[in-house]
This record gives sequence, C-alpha cells and structure tokens, in this order.
Amino acid sequence: MAGQLASKLKISPLLAQCLLNRGISEVPIAENFLAPRLKNLSDPFLLPNMDKAVERLLRAREEKESIVIYGDYDVDGVTSTALLMEVLRALGWQVQFYLPNRIAEGYGLSADGVENCLKRFVPATGSKMLLLAVDCGSTAIETIRTLRERGVEVVVLDHHQVSNPPPDAVALVNPQLGQNFRELCSAGLAFKLAHAILKKGREINLSGAVEFDLKPLLDLVALGTIADLVPLIGENRILVSAGLHQLNQSQRPGILALKKVSRTTEKIGTYEVGFQFAPRLNAAGRLETAESALHLLLAKTLEEAMPLAEELDLQNRERQKIEKSIVEEVIGVVRAKFDPQNDFVIVEGELLWHIGVVGIVASRVLQEFYRPAIIIGGENGEMRGSGRSIIGFDLAAALRECNDLLLRHGGHAMAAGLSILPDNIDSLRKKLNELARLALKPDDLRPSLRLDAEVGLDEISFQALAELDRMKPCGQENPAMQFCARNVSHARPLQRIGAQKQHVKMWVGDGAVTHEAVWWNNGESALPLGKFDLAFQPQFNRFNGNRTIQLKVLDWQPYQD
Repeated sequence: MAGQLASKLKISPLLAQCLLNRGISEVPIAENFLAPRLKNLSDPFLLPNMDKAVERLLRAREEKESIVIYGDYDVDGVTSTALLMEVLRALGWQVQFYLPNRIAEGYGLSADGVENCLKRFVPATGSKMLLLAVDCGSTAIETIRTLRERGVEVVVLDHHQVSNPPPDAVALVNPQLGQNFRELCSAGLAFKLAHAILKKGREINLSGAVEFDLKPLLDLVALGTIADLVPLIGENRILVSAGLHQLNQSQRPGILALKKVSRTTEKIGTYEVGFQFAPRLNAAGRLETAESALHLLLAKTLEEAMPLAEELDLQNRERQKIEKSIVEEVIGVVRAKFDPQNDFVIVEGELLWHIGVVGIVASRVLQEFYRPAIIIGGENGEMRGSGRSIIGFDLAAALRECNDLLLRHGGHAMAAGLSILPDNIDSLRKKLNELARLALKPDDLRPSLRLDAEVGLDEISFQALAELDRMKPCGQENPAMQFCARNVSHARPLQRIGAQKQHVKMWVGDGAVTHEAVWWNNGESALPLGKFDLAFQPQFNRFNGNRTIQLKVLDWQPYQD
C-alpha cells in the first residue's frame, strides 16, 4: 500500500507510510495534505448560522450601532478579538472590546463580566449595542436571555460544546451544531467570519471590501490555533501552514517584540508558537487581565509594542513560579494516596491555589499519572477549576452528567472548566470516577507510543528529514513522526548533561550509521544496555551555525533476536 502511494505521488515509501498512518490513502487528498493551499478553504457560509451573523453585523454597521467584542482571556480569545477588531474597524464598524478578568469575573459571559461590560460601554453608546461573544457564549443561556430583555442582542462565535437547549442568540456560529469544521477554534472561526463579511461585502459593494486583504491576519490565526491545541487537520492545516508563513515574514510590531523578548532566532514553527509566544500571551490573562496581550497584538509601532512584550515576559516568569509551587504541592498530595487500580480521574482542590494556573497544573498532573485531571482553586466561597483529559474520556460531556454538583461548566472533550462549591468537590470526584470506569478500560490508562515505521538508521538522512518536513505543521491528530530502530547499540559512552544532569546524550549505531540521540528529562529511568530497540523522533539540531541529525529518545527495550 505504501509503495503504491509512494509511486503515484513520487515520494519515499517512508513518507507514504506516515500518510497512511494518518488515514490518508487517496492520491488527491494526499496531494492537498502535502501542499495545503488557501484556495482549498471551504465557503465560510457553510458554517451554521454564518449567514445570520453576517446579516446582523451588516445591519449594525448600517444603523451605526456600536459593537462590543466580548472575548476570552486565553490566546485563542485574544487573537480572535484582535483579528475582528482589525477587520471591522477597517471596514467602517464602530467597535470596542471587552476581555473579562479571570480572577474577578471568571470565564465567558458571566453575569459579573457582562454587567461590567455594559457599565463601561452602554453610557457612551446609548442602548443600541450589539454584543459579539467570541470564544465563549455557547452555554450562556441565562446571561443572553437577560441581555435580550435589556435590549442588547448577542451574536456568538464559539467552538465549545453547546448547551441543550442552546442560548437564544441572534446567531450562534458554532461548528458543534453541524457536521463540518469541528477542528476549528475561535481564531479560525474569526477568520471565517471575516471571510464571510468580505465575500458578502463585495457582493453589495461595501466600502473597502474589495481592497481588504485577509492574508496578513493569518499570523493571528496561527497563534490562536496552535495555542488552543486543536487538531491540525482539515481547515486548520491550511490556516496554520499559511499562518506560519505569515508569522515568519510578519512586520507586526507585536510579533517582532515577542520574538525579541523570547529570544526566538530560529524559523517560527509550532514549537516556537506553543512554547515561546503562547505562554507569554497567556500570562497576562492568567494573573490579571489579558488586555495587555491584546494591545500588544494591535500595537502600531515597535516602540509601543516593546514595553507590553517586556511586561508579558515578566508576568510569564511570575506565572512559572506560581505554577511550579502548586505543581509540586499537587503531585505530592496525589502521589501519597494514588491508587492506579481505582483512581480513573484525579480531582484535587484547595483554597488559595491560584485559579490562573490550575489548567496548566492539571496538564502536569495528567502527564505524571496519565489520568484525566481537574485542579480547583480559589479563595472564599465559590471555587473554580480547570481540567484536562485523555483520549476516550469526554470531559465536557462528563461534567454535564455532574450538573447538579456544579455552579457552571463548559469546554470540550479534552479540556473544560467549572465553578463549584467546596463541599461538592468530594462528590464530584466520586461521580467522575464512576463515569470514567464505564468509559475507560485499564489499557486506556497507559500512555502508548504510536510509531510510524521501523527504520534502519541509514534511512534517517538529511534528505529524508527534509522530505518528512512536508508532514508539518504537526500537532493534535497529526503528531510528529516517530520511528523505531532495532538492534542498535552505543557507539560511544553515554553522557549526563544539563545543569542537574537530568538529560542523557547517547551515540547509537547499527554497525553502519551512528546518530546522536538525546533523552530529555530522563530522571530515574533505566538506561539502555547492550543491544536494544530504540523509539525516537528524528529532528534537525542547529548549534553554532551547524546542522546535524539528532534523535529525540522516546523509549527503549532490550533487543530480542
């Protein structure tokens, strides 16, 4: 099968096998996957209720209504808000923004957040105001009903799971209501809304619509999509591929400032976005308000952008300190009582755990124990939590089954948030574990390696790695390529490296070819001896201007003839 696909596409059997492992076996689909193009994006009006949203926005422009974009405080929400601010302002809308304070107002269209939003904008604009909720609102039944009673209509642009019944918005643009575009996050949806506005605008001769170019805004789409950890397949693959190209040539002052404070000198890829840009953009919203991140992305000059980027960099360092302290505490608590046979879901809560970092802490707990994890913090009364899940356990659906124990909740299968009273935490833990035991098998609770192919070390060449780069961008549902080489051994003595000697450098060979390999954060794991099979991810290593092949070690096992 791989040979046939390789022959038809004129690619190597190794690349063909990687395509097959991702369910891509038809030549036209494979060609589009290997060469994603913006022209292959679908009509934005195929999204549920997109026509209603565009119609209402055009009416707001005609009637000179003020629009307030009510966003979210994470990177997806901030980039979506920035993109729509730029598009709508350029095309003649009167538009402002409001980003809720995570600590004081909580996630989404909360009663406090909306009330503060109205206090800020209604006196200046009168009663004619349209609220555009971005990256939130799909479960805000009561809030949207109250707004309608007060004469404020709401358009929702969101990708999270929808309540049953859905909120009574003027238009609820959410791919969860249809069969397509399920991979899109709100940054992608904001781009689709902008595309739809331009498409309709050109039909009706809207001033500026013909000249407006959306391509420069794809840098924002790539930031939001990669940071939100949504699948990098379908429309997202096209958007992120084009967006990374835009990021690498972007003259947006906020991007240039982010590159400088994060010391990013390499070509920007998913790693640089996910681990260097996104944490800094997220830092403001985790500790205070995300407005500085939004102002950074909208900055017109580098002089305006640099102080904002430096502030975010400082906030990110403070976030790291808070996170490290809570992670150590939580993992210590869980490890002391963890029962792998019975604990299918980990739920821990404590007063004074900072609610701005509980989602990151949940991710760390999941990595340590490979269990769905919910970490809850707060101060007095109502507490807030954030959860991360594993394949096979839909966290948002599980929380709906616990509705009687929660004040609010929302999210999607792999990540969700909630509000809860302290007395209900133990009951939530019990109920979620009951649900998980029905949904998960013991094997689901063991992380597994999904390897693309068995290879000889001679197959891992500069030419092969350059060809495998065509699989990028890699991420959710299109992971980086991972391989296995059998019957290898150490060609040189291994070395402990790093400040705490926490990493291991090896030189592995098969008698013909030797490659450098690094096992990051090896910890106390046993080291390979004698002949062994090695699971690894191949990559280029750039150091002092030189480029070499390096194998990122994933695991090993003794070789058996």
